[in-house]
Formats: sequence, C-alpha cells, structure tokens
Amino acid sequence: MTCKGCSATVRHSKEEVQALVEGQLMFEVNVVSDQVYSERLAICASCPHLQYETTCGFCGCFVAFRAKLSNKRCPDPKGARWDK
Repeated sequence: MTCKGCSATVRHSKEEVQALVEGQLMFEVNVVSDQVYSERLAICASCPHLQYETTCGFCGCFVAFRAKLSNKRCPDPKGARWDK
C-alpha cells in the first residue's frame, strides 16, 4: 500500500480507501473477526481524532486497515479506545 505521505494528497474517498485496504488485506493472515472489526470501526468513527473520515490522527493509518489487524491496537496515547 502506498504511504499517504508519498501520494499527491492525503485525502482519499472511502471507496479509494476500501480498494487499497482490500488489496492489502489479501496478504494478511492475522485478522480480527468481522464483529470485532465492526466494533473497532464504530469506535474510530466516533473518535474526535479521525481525519478525513478515513485516517487516524494519531498514527496516520487508514482506520479500515488498522482495525482489521489482530496485532494492532488503538494508538490513542491517553489509552487505547478499542480495549474499553
């Protein structure tokens, strides 16, 4: 997946993000269940640090990608929101 910092813009539509995420997830084996994924995305959607409706303001990841990986945690420095 291309780093957002290397692209012409950091803003991507939800459709563009979904296509990028789906392509990258084909290479991942350690993923969470669809239920956990949905719960994580809902938490991210309500986070005041979500940028452009797609990007984590703390780490710069597409939340749709980070939320699917089982080895990732919410990067909020005040405490991971997914663990609450």
